[in-house]
Amino acid sequence: MAIYKVLRYPDERLRTECVPVTEFDDEFRKTADDMFETMYKNEGVGLAAPQVNIHRRFVVIDCSEDRSAQLVLANPVIVSKTGTASIDEGCLSIPEFRAKVKRAEKVHVRAQDRYGKEFEMDADGLLAICIQHELDHLEGKLFIDYLPQFKKDRALKLMKKIEKEEKEEGKR
Repeated sequence: MAIYKVLRYPDERLRTECVPVTEFDDEFRKTADDMFETMYKNEGVGLAAPQVNIHRRFVVIDCSEDRSAQLVLANPVIVSKTGTASIDEGCLSIPEFRAKVKRAEKVHVRAQDRYGKEFEMDADGLLAICIQHELDHLEGKLFIDYLPQFKKDRALKLMKKIEKEEKEEGKR
């Protein structure tokens, strides 16, 4: 398994719109598996391909505590949304920053799995929010885009501080 480097805000590659997945071969499945490993290593519940500099339309999600609910969504589309909910969201591309974002409480999604088989599913709660968050990445959108400017500025300041600290420690 390979662990990918997660791109961090304000890296412009996070703003790239992704192209559809057309090949559901062993390489695609290995990439998805490596993304799960990267997500787990970084203690996340979701990871979109563009966050690891792969600009194809797929995400991996696992909201379970025991890593038993792996979900690959390729070429996903949210068919419908209902209700509203908000939780403190975080993002592996903006570590140590969290903020409340208003999202739909429930979503109905159409996607393809790691083998290219089409499926539909309903999600609510944390899973619904995670799906919406990760699918935004496929459009080049970050959760901070929903926030007022002063909070975006705070996120950028935090990222610069983290980058400086890591450079001083020789980590990056």
